[in-house]
Amino acid sequence: MNEERYILFDQYLQGELTVDERTSFEKQLSQDPKMATEFETFKNLHAQLENKFGYEEEREAFKANLKTISDKHFNTSKPKVIGLNGWYFAAAASVIILFGLFFFNYNQNPTFEDYNHPEQASFTERGKEQENLQQAQAAFNERQYAEAIPLFEAILKEKKTPEVQYFYGVSLLEESQYKKAETVFNELISGTSVYKDKAKWNLALSKLKQKDYKGCKEILGTISEDYENYDDVQDLLDELD
Repeated sequence: MNEERYILFDQYLQGELTVDERTSFEKQLSQDPKMATEFETFKNLHAQLENKFGYEEEREAFKANLKTISDKHFNTSKPKVIGLNGWYFAAAASVIILFGLFFFNYNQNPTFEDYNHPEQASFTERGKEQENLQQAQAAFNERQYAEAIPLFEAILKEKKTPEVQYFYGVSLLEESQYKKAETVFNELISGTSVYKDKAKWNLALSKLKQKDYKGCKEILGTISEDYENYDDVQDLLDELD
């Protein structure tokens, strides 16, 4: 991926694009799965860096270090002027990925991104809810989780089903709305639907994303071996040991 694309990702996350530019960008994401995957990686990197460097002094030190690296490796005879936003900038991600400097994960614990592979939604509901469901499905499958959330909420007000609850919970988790996501998953866990173990898995992922490794491990231990993706459960348990 080139530096210009990182800058575009950065501008989108910072809300600096115009309405037309945002629409064009989101259309690109929906039509280019590779770009969508790269954007998700960038967004997760941004979130992890934000958690790691929460104080201004640390952020400024981090910026200074990365700027030194960026100047060394990206400087050309035709210098570019890039607007830097807040405490991080797009070139930082390029440098980190290029050189494998995932130095923000010192403890080598498993990460949410290692195990986060949301399945595609495919709703078959018919009737007056169909239009909202199709919109929610499209938004979810295009990884536009912030857009999907209010659509799911509108659907659940009219008719609550475990399937919609599950994908609503996953959307909340993707947007780091942990409390609301965990409430949804716990409600599914207390029920008897086919989403019971899936909800447990995603509840464990919620703990993992928050770096609550003990809580994650405890939840993983409650998942049935009949769960369709139990290999992932076992792999994560092994990494947490």
